[in-house]
Amino acid sequence: MIELWERFGFYGMAALMVLYMVQGLGYSDDRANLSWGALSALVYALPVFGGWAGDRWLGTRRCMLVGAVVLVFGYGLLALPLRGLAPLYVSLALVAVGNGLFKPNAANLVRRIYENQPARIDSAFTVYYMAVNVGSTVSMLATPWVRELWGWHAAFAVCCAGLLLGLANYRWMRDALQWVGSPADAAPLDMRRAAMLLGAIALGIALGVFLLAEVQLADLCVALVGAGVLASYTVVLRRARAHERPGLLSAGMLVLEVGLFMIFYQQMSTSLTLFALRNVELELRLPGLFALPVLPAQFQAINPICIMVFSPPLAWLYARLARGPGDLPLGLKFALGFAAVGAGFAVFATSGLGAVDGRVSAWFVVAGYALISLGELLVSGLGLAVIARYVPERLSGFLMGVYFGVVGVAMYLGGLVANLARVPVDAHLSAEQTLPLYLDLFVRLSLAGMVGCVLSLAMLVALRRVAPRAQAA
Repeated sequence: MIELWERFGFYGMAALMVLYMVQGLGYSDDRANLSWGALSALVYALPVFGGWAGDRWLGTRRCMLVGAVVLVFGYGLLALPLRGLAPLYVSLALVAVGNGLFKPNAANLVRRIYENQPARIDSAFTVYYMAVNVGSTVSMLATPWVRELWGWHAAFAVCCAGLLLGLANYRWMRDALQWVGSPADAAPLDMRRAAMLLGAIALGIALGVFLLAEVQLADLCVALVGAGVLASYTVVLRRARAHERPGLLSAGMLVLEVGLFMIFYQQMSTSLTLFALRNVELELRLPGLFALPVLPAQFQAINPICIMVFSPPLAWLYARLARGPGDLPLGLKFALGFAAVGAGFAVFATSGLGAVDGRVSAWFVVAGYALISLGELLVSGLGLAVIARYVPERLSGFLMGVYFGVVGVAMYLGGLVANLARVPVDAHLSAEQTLPLYLDLFVRLSLAGMVGCVLSLAMLVALRRVAPRAQAA
């Protein structure tokens, strides 16, 4: 429930932000994609610090709570009708820092609940992933509608309200988590460390404002983050005990594959949303039955809806296989996931064959999103289970942060990929002229998905050698 309300706030904002930049602020496509990519990189890279702080400084539960409070301030600032770009940059930086504290620690709590039940970890994280998508579904459907009726800032106020409900939920049910957490949670609060955390939050906000204001330097900053994540992983691997290294190697290979998937995932809030704005019929029609109007941002809700539909049977299948002949290898699940992603973008690429006046049927978008969502469950949905299965407990929080750091770099790269279909802000292109730009991008992404499938199959050989030793240790 805590994670549900946090995701409600984040995805309500995420559904609108690129459109807000393009339509509300007059950004060009490439600036909006890169700004959102830079924010996404921060959102996923800062958990490297947040996971470590939860393990060593203040505790997992405390860091999760502080992150939620910071998020309230971020969404609250977005809700205020302030002029200029500075309030936008500060609010987005607050969102990034809040996520950095919240995300790894919420996931780490789930890992700790099931740490003595390895056969149920994949099933548990799949159900957890489904529950997260309840919040994102409601917000992705609601905030575009609120924006249509009352404006951008009212929609962002709804996101803030979601976080306030999340904090109220935590206050009401906090006793349920008293037995779960890191050793630091059981220790008395160290005020010196708390003050250091506040200083780190201020530094993170300043970094976020700088990165968003100087988006042309984002390439360098993201490269430095990637190098830092790689260096930290290498140091941990070298210092790990001999029996821990096979698990770390297995996790490293699979996390890289999750990073590759996130480049595809980033298209939902960038190129696919702009494609819906310019080249998709904004109506789901079944002749003689119904004609349902859809706003461009609401197409993103198809993803969490499909996650909720696909999660229960997949969780049941994983649990059934674990009790029977044995579960499918994670590498094979990843390969099937990339095949689904490639097929999804192939659907988008072929949608132009039936275009009328440059606009394609909304049902192509539904089908494409459904396939990509299946791929997400098979790849990203099990990414956290990789950490839970292969990484030693004493490093779980930090490695959760490394995982999110890899994802952050991939999300920024996804923004760069989306710019392959950018439309110049002053071009005034018609739907017939913008359609080929998006179809060409989707063809490339479909081929890249198939390459990811082949790479995942190739990694199965390496994982068969390493993973058994990891699980034995």
